[in-house]
Amino acid sequence: VAGAYCSRLLEVKHEEQWGTVCDGDWTIKDAEVVCKQLQCGSAVKALNRAPFGEGTGPTWLYRVDCRGDESALWNCSHTGWGAFTCPHYFDIGVICSGKKLSTWDQTFGETRKLRYMFDKTVLTLPIHLLVPTNVFLEVSVHIFSKYQSEACQPIQLQKVFSASSETGCNTSCFLFLGKNQRLMLDFFGFVFFPGFSDLRLTGGDTACSGHVKVKQEETWATVCFSHIDFKTASVICNELECGQAVDALRRAHSGDRHELIWQEEFHCVGNESHLADCPRKIHHTNTCSHDATVVCIQQPWLLPLLANGSTACSGRVELLHGGTWGSLCDYMWDLPAANTLCHQLDCGVAQLIPSGQSFGEGNGSVWNGTFSCEENGLHLRDCPVHALGHGECPTGKDAHVVCSGCPGGRLVNGTTCSGIVQIRHGDTWGRLCHSHWNLQAASVLCRQLNCGYAKSIQMEDSFVDGNGPIWRDAFHCEGTESCLWDCAQVTLGNPSCSAQEAATVTCSGLAESLRLSGGESRCDGRVEISLHGVWRRVLDDDWAIKDAHVVCRELQCGTAQKAYYLPKSERGMGLVGLRSVQCTGHETQLMLCNTSHYQTVPTGVSEDVGVICSGESLQMRLVNATNRCAGRVELYHHGIWGTVCDDNWDLSDASVVCKQLGCGHAIEAFVSAHYGEGSGQIWLDDVNCTGAESDLWACPSRAWGQHNCQHKEDAGVLCSDFLALRLVNGNDCAGRVEVFYNGTWGSICSNRMSQLTAATVCKHLDCGDGGEIAADFRYGRGSGPTWLDHIECTEQHSSLWQCQSDPWHAQSCDNRAEETHITCTGNQKCIPTGPPRHCSGRVEIWHQGSWGTICDDAWDEADAKVVCRQLGCGSAVSALSEAAFGEGTGPIWLEKVHCKGTELSLWDCPAKPLFGKSCDHKEDAAVNCSG
Repeated sequence: VAGAYCSRLLEVKHEEQWGTVCDGDWTIKDAEVVCKQLQCGSAVKALNRAPFGEGTGPTWLYRVDCRGDESALWNCSHTGWGAFTCPHYFDIGVICSGKKLSTWDQTFGETRKLRYMFDKTVLTLPIHLLVPTNVFLEVSVHIFSKYQSEACQPIQLQKVFSASSETGCNTSCFLFLGKNQRLMLDFFGFVFFPGFSDLRLTGGDTACSGHVKVKQEETWATVCFSHIDFKTASVICNELECGQAVDALRRAHSGDRHELIWQEEFHCVGNESHLADCPRKIHHTNTCSHDATVVCIQQPWLLPLLANGSTACSGRVELLHGGTWGSLCDYMWDLPAANTLCHQLDCGVAQLIPSGQSFGEGNGSVWNGTFSCEENGLHLRDCPVHALGHGECPTGKDAHVVCSGCPGGRLVNGTTCSGIVQIRHGDTWGRLCHSHWNLQAASVLCRQLNCGYAKSIQMEDSFVDGNGPIWRDAFHCEGTESCLWDCAQVTLGNPSCSAQEAATVTCSGLAESLRLSGGESRCDGRVEISLHGVWRRVLDDDWAIKDAHVVCRELQCGTAQKAYYLPKSERGMGLVGLRSVQCTGHETQLMLCNTSHYQTVPTGVSEDVGVICSGESLQMRLVNATNRCAGRVELYHHGIWGTVCDDNWDLSDASVVCKQLGCGHAIEAFVSAHYGEGSGQIWLDDVNCTGAESDLWACPSRAWGQHNCQHKEDAGVLCSDFLALRLVNGNDCAGRVEVFYNGTWGSICSNRMSQLTAATVCKHLDCGDGGEIAADFRYGRGSGPTWLDHIECTEQHSSLWQCQSDPWHAQSCDNRAEETHITCTGNQKCIPTGPPRHCSGRVEIWHQGSWGTICDDAWDEADAKVVCRQLGCGSAVSALSEAAFGEGTGPIWLEKVHCKGTELSLWDCPAKPLFGKSCDHKEDAAVNCSG
């Protein structure tokens, strides 16, 4: 069912009832038996995970294992009829080659022009072939040299003809053949059901915009951009009661590669009442390079955009009105309306509403209305609109907004700034498991939602439990990230949660008007103040500890430990908010001190100021390993990172470190600068923990900064949650998959594993964007643990650590035959190159067999953020230009990369391939990441 007769979801009939077949290891041998049994030729593809949509009814067969020569599928080895109930999203499908109708083969002794014709149901070549109604006739054309047994080129021509009784077809074509060339035509017929029963638009901002889908039997099929035009779009909008068509756009194909593709072009006049009334013509295709996207409009404010901003999530608000884009007046433009717009654009929440001409002036056209939105609105179209009188919106009073650019996180069943944490995977919202949730991650979410900082992560009586899935993602944040998705994310192997174990947070609830930026926590860094919706610098020439006390008090960060001036390299360049601050030290807010306001900086006077507060002033990290749960131990104290001496350093000390960092238990305590020598301060010596302490600085030791050590004695640890991935017994990009966990390398099992998971492994290892699961165990059998089973990745995952799986277990596979073997096949990689380390350098990508650079035109922190996330290197510290890490060589592959900052891979960002000589290597882009 659900497809052409020989390419469908597979169902079998047992006890007078149709049911599906479920198999996580459905192979081409199994599919071969099905195609032969149905007289559909040979098997082309064996597909799993419901490629033609989910079936209904019972799961009749599970784990079918065919040799390939059986006469019926049920003669193959299987677990028994109805022996296992399998979710229908694991239903399997088959694509067969079809029924071969005829072959025509002739060799010509001289050059000639050969005409072939197809008219309604008769093909003339000069042979005649009668084609039944409702059958695709696919003609594969092979041209051979006289002395070759194989075609000189891949298939030279491929024409698909239809014998549709509705529209007919009249095509005339020519083949040009050289001397002594041989022509062979193979004719394949596919039964086709051209009707559709429903129509919809999906994936857009509204029900009246999105990808065009038609329902064929019980499955939704994608319509390609090449199959429609603007007249067709008008008919679609009319049928859906969505007003008039604004545009018919082409968008990169976003669906699964196994989804059903609609096989007809629509040729509408434009006045038809229904799409089914339009003339159609068969256009056989296996995939869409671009999906058809239609945008209809009923009201002018359905299509907002942000113009002239530094990112896609900030700028001047513009709306489509009467076919013309115009600015929105800022009269009564408020935070609820701005939040609604940010939600609609998938840009998170509104952080600022700048005044003035922050994003330039519009084109003069102004939409004369204002929105009255409720809190947590999703679309501007849902907000009541009030028309403005003549002259109520002066020239230049355009609405502006800066959105967080961090979608996919929210709080529910509480208040705006407190409740149960939900995150979004794809289009599905679910609660977050509490097991790895901590205050650092919670504070990042609060900041992302413009709700201040996290005060508590305890469940409150007022929080009402919700429904839906519980995601097992663990976010390991430093606390300074602007977006939860900038934190290191690990899902693989995490245990499941009950509904009562959902993560919660109570935020301070106040959008910050004062902040410390560029430090290691929210309680240290450069002082910045928000005035008129814009963050501005604070300058002073007499900055003192009493001024710093007021800052720490206002931020609820304890008392001031240090007031300082920033070094020249870290001074800001933006607008100035305050200058010459004079506090007594007892004020509750910095604005209550005596201050001066300056829009510009007097030359040579004052400097940017910073503060270190006692709250959250102690930090710990592990550095110089490949991920966060191993490395040299470093502590942040009084605004300086320093190391720990290895005198008396043992497993009890290492256990406290691992536990404090959420990295499981200690595997090994390293001495003698195992992870390289640090520099600068050595903070602790003679540490002597029992192992029960919650923080390393709670253990007995010498006083801070007192030691008799050198950096060749720096201490390090390896924790159980340190993860690594490799392919063995082949090469770097082919082999048996092994994961390092709990201090040991072990295999992973292949049950339910899809090609998408294999591709994710390859992306993780910088081995390209494609991978094949080898079924012949060519890379040998493992001898260690089999750590994981049922690993499931999606297209959004760039790292294996982000994928869902069963919990960690040393014997996850039933036997060694279930171990996973992968060969990577892609052709793109992305790495930063050059000193000083893996997470900083010039960005290079692997494309078409060679490494090349990226031009720094429009290169900004949003682009750097995506590179750092893709490489597992934490958050972006800076986006660097002008060949900051030296000039590259070879091709320059991309220019004008425009990431939002939320993408998981650089390939997901809009970019322009470089043509001509508009950029050279002195403009190579680079990044500096935190990890």
